Amino acid sequence: MPVWEEHSYTRRDRDGNIMSLEEYEATHPPRAFTWADFKLYAICGVGFMLDSYDLFIVNLASPIWAYEFFTKGNLSTTKTVPSPSIPFLVRGTVNAAANIGNVIGQLMFGFLGDAFGRKFVYGKELIIAIVGIIMIISLPVNGSAGLTKGVEKMWWLFGFRLLLGIGIGGDYPMSAAIVAERSTLSNRGRMLGWIFSNQGWGTLAASVITCILLPIFSHSLTHDHFSKIDGLWRLQVGLALVPCFALLYFRLTMPESRKFLQSTELSSVATSSLNTSAASLDAEKQNLKTTEGKKIDDRRISVVEAHATEPPKRVQMTAFIEYFSHPRHALTLFGCAFSWFLVDVAFYGINLNQSVILTDIGYASGKTPYDYLLKNAEGNLIIAVAGYVPGYFLTIAFIELLGRKWIQIQGFLVTALMFGILAGANDSLSSGARFALIIIAQLFFNFGPNATTFIVPGEVFPSRVRGLAHGFCAAVGKLGAILSGIGFNYWSQSDHKKYPGSIGLSGVLWIFFAFELLGAIVTFFCVPETRGKDSDAIDYEECQSRVSPSST
Repeated sequence: MPVWEEHSYTRRDRDGNIMSLEEYEATHPPRAFTWADFKLYAICGVGFMLDSYDLFIVNLASPIWAYEFFTKGNLSTTKTVPSPSIPFLVRGTVNAAANIGNVIGQLMFGFLGDAFGRKFVYGKELIIAIVGIIMIISLPVNGSAGLTKGVEKMWWLFGFRLLLGIGIGGDYPMSAAIVAERSTLSNRGRMLGWIFSNQGWGTLAASVITCILLPIFSHSLTHDHFSKIDGLWRLQVGLALVPCFALLYFRLTMPESRKFLQSTELSSVATSSLNTSAASLDAEKQNLKTTEGKKIDDRRISVVEAHATEPPKRVQMTAFIEYFSHPRHALTLFGCAFSWFLVDVAFYGINLNQSVILTDIGYASGKTPYDYLLKNAEGNLIIAVAGYVPGYFLTIAFIELLGRKWIQIQGFLVTALMFGILAGANDSLSSGARFALIIIAQLFFNFGPNATTFIVPGEVFPSRVRGLAHGFCAAVGKLGAILSGIGFNYWSQSDHKKYPGSIGLSGVLWIFFAFELLGAIVTFFCVPETRGKDSDAIDYEECQSRVSPSST
């Protein structure tokens, strides 16, 4: 049995006969999670596991970098251990580095995947990510010539986290498109949800690995031997290489899908006049048959199929502009991209700075650096187990029952409510109550817009433009993540004299509240429901509707 299998709808079957969506659904009933689905899940999911793992490892490694690169004096003789601190601009920039790289990778690989095919680019993004990880953990050790200051070391981390981000970013449009183009219509939403749920496993793995590694370095952390904890964060980051190397071969040897190849043929149709004077209909095209052997009398289908040929590269490169020149398509692109931006401002604002938030609400504290770091890791682990991971599986369980649009709207509204309570009643709530509200917010991020803003662009756009369209939406979303990654640490400061323009944590949470409400509104008006719909079939029907009267 081949590693890569195809079960998606295509307008022509393997024998070249025309197949309607109804005929396809009759032969592809809903099914349980199969071995073919598991293979797709494992191979395509590693990039999202790496994405989330990197996000949370940075969250957990940043305090270690602060202790190792920026702490002076002997903390073992002090009664109160200060929270680890990195200059705001430096910390924010390093936090945002992978997201900046994501934007580059999402746009670049999305375009290349549509123009040259999935097979041409898939696996290359993982190679870039592997190189980035290797260079991050190759940061010269303390005492090496060239990098002696903490800030200089952080800029090294910034540069190669940017490279890592390009690789991770390239995985978004490619894996989304590949999964959507190989899954059955009835199982497509769940499969995209399964792939994206690897973010949950990445988060969980980051927290568990940190909780395992910290006791190994407990002596150094409790006796101010910070130079000896250098291996801790290198292990944290470097362990991500294991799944990357394990699955690289399978990505590099992926065949092109029939669904993508047939969809790109419609790029030629879109640039044609669609009449019989523009192309002669040979006997084969005039006598098209259905999968049941019946002759097709619809002249429009014959005309479209006559023009449906493999397009020149220049035509496929401009397919994105041609497709989204139609206002209805452009509105859908806006809705998908802007809703992704709005959720990522809050989602990454919370998750890139969860250590800061846990400290602010009084959860992450300790008598020694070891106690602080362990408490911080445990807090992240609890949030991941109680809220972050279960949210993905609620989406998987209900996406084909409730639909994408409903899940996205209710997720926006519930997270808005949580942020409103945290912002408005922050001083009167106990640490436990605030901690619980963060867990609920994380649950409904993932049983809500964080998952569906990834899923919908993978379904709503036809395969011939899906890579760049999904990459564009993801890149706009990451702009929101960059905004939070760079600005959160400064804006959340409560000392307004020392930090002009800062609004405190409550002020930032009010902004998150407003953005989540706006996300629900944008979703309601601009994002269509994709359950049970095939965008390639719709694209084909739109091509038929353009057939000139003289051809019918």
